[in-house]
Amino acid sequence: MPSPVMGLIVQPSLEDTDSIGISDGSDGAGYTEFSVSITYTLWRNPADRSDPVNLAVLDHDKRAAIEMATPWPRPAWLIEQVQRMRYPQLWEAVRTTWSRDLTAYTTLAQRLVDHANDILNNQYRDPSIRPGFPPAPRVTESSVNPAVTVAVDGVATPAAEIDTDPFVYAIGAETAPRTVVTAVLPRSELQHIRIAFATGPTVAADTR
Repeated sequence: MPSPVMGLIVQPSLEDTDSIGISDGSDGAGYTEFSVSITYTLWRNPADRSDPVNLAVLDHDKRAAIEMATPWPRPAWLIEQVQRMRYPQLWEAVRTTWSRDLTAYTTLAQRLVDHANDILNNQYRDPSIRPGFPPAPRVTESSVNPAVTVAVDGVATPAAEIDTDPFVYAIGAETAPRTVVTAVLPRSELQHIRIAFATGPTVAADTR
């Protein structure tokens, strides 16, 4: 990754579980883009992790996967991963994206739209769309407000946001040459999240 990976600042309600997503593009000259996405576990009551308010609403398939007995012992890391499914996961909530070339497809606004649509189409999929058919974009650049700021490593930084969707809120900023950070968060959980970005080791700190 040519630029530092960003995450949300350390806060009791979010746990970085080292669950990252990586994607890239390349051509004959090397990488054209590279992105790293961070997934968090959300704790609505971080002071008492046994509080039922922390539990996610699970469908039948997820509950069955958690409770399924196996004929062999599960390794500790797998047990922890399965148990984590009981709690809300902010899937690929923060994404840092570097682009080699500056085009209409690599602007902050477009990256924010792309990230928001990824979350909407994977986590809030329209049931009317038949499997195998690509979903239509749920938000477009017309939804982007370019006149906001967000804290990046403690500094108020020009930013852009999408505050029009009923399911998610999205915000992002340029953090380095050809690099943007974007966050797409469930609107229903915003009361538990402090939206500010940080670089490096602070992202992975365990607040327990």
